[in-house]
Amino acid sequence: MIAAVVTVSDSCSRGERQDQSGPAVTQLLERIHFSVVAREVVPDDSLQIQNLLIRLAREVQLIVTTGGTGIALRDVTPEATRAISDRLLDGVAERMRAEGTKKTPFAALSRGICGVRGRCLVLNLPGSPNGAVESLEAVANLLPHALDLLSGKTDHK
Repeated sequence: MIAAVVTVSDSCSRGERQDQSGPAVTQLLERIHFSVVAREVVPDDSLQIQNLLIRLAREVQLIVTTGGTGIALRDVTPEATRAISDRLLDGVAERMRAEGTKKTPFAALSRGICGVRGRCLVLNLPGSPNGAVESLEAVANLLPHALDLLSGKTDHK
């Protein structure tokens, strides 16, 4: 299973802050047997996010974004993801938020979505390292089956 991790952050993209969420998510993906072939940092700019997601979707099976899912004015990751997605998987995002609210009520403020572009799954995670890892853990067991389905393995034995 091949993945890419995209950190969406103005301050990280300008080099003003070190990315902590991207490496944390990468470690978890590798632990659950993904090969992370790309790690990118992009500012909170919808067009730049869209262009990067489109490019990466041609190269990997899973794109995990971290950051830009809140309600601040510059948080546009869900909109960028929606714009490039063929379909949305609402249940995946609902599961992440449901699990997150067990630890913090602020999880309800996350607007992250999960979409499909071609045969690639795009998953939006929160920007905090803990929130990103916990959200990914909440849906990690769904990813192999989802990727099998996207790759055409639809036999339900």
